Amino acid sequence: MALVKEVYSNLYDPEDHSSRFCRVRGQVVRDTINDFLDTPVILEDGEEYPAYTRYLSTHPDLDTIASTLCTPGGRFVLNTDGLPWKLLRKDMTTLAQTWSVLSYYDLAPTSHTSDVNLDRARLIYGLVSRMDMDVGSFISQQISQIAQSSTSRLGFPALITALCDI
Repeated sequence: MALVKEVYSNLYDPEDHSSRFCRVRGQVVRDTINDFLDTPVILEDGEEYPAYTRYLSTHPDLDTIASTLCTPGGRFVLNTDGLPWKLLRKDMTTLAQTWSVLSYYDLAPTSHTSDVNLDRARLIYGLVSRMDMDVGSFISQQISQIAQSSTSRLGFPALITALCDI
């Protein structure tokens, strides 16, 4: 745990809240994670970014996301301003619920797991749709966000420890 705390403390700068890449023993974690998990970045011909990154840069159709992730009749719950806010897990298909559990514990850790917010719905949609994704970059960004937040949690302790043993 001391090693994990050291990694997070090296990432945290109270004056600089910009997103930074995590480093373990001088290597950018994004590249090391992809090597460690054997998840190469797959690009389509002529593309600079994987499919999931390109998908996020568009304005995904929320009705398509809801119809893919939910059982018939399931849809986004609207907030007080009438904007899509979250999906209820009880309205989601078994496949989408399974991917949501994986996302909560292995891709984007959180303690709030009862419903699926908009960002997580996009992630689950990408997973269900089998979009190619730069997993190392995604996890590295998650580690960086955790380090820059005011939370006391430490995400990915087993992964960080394993990366330091490489």
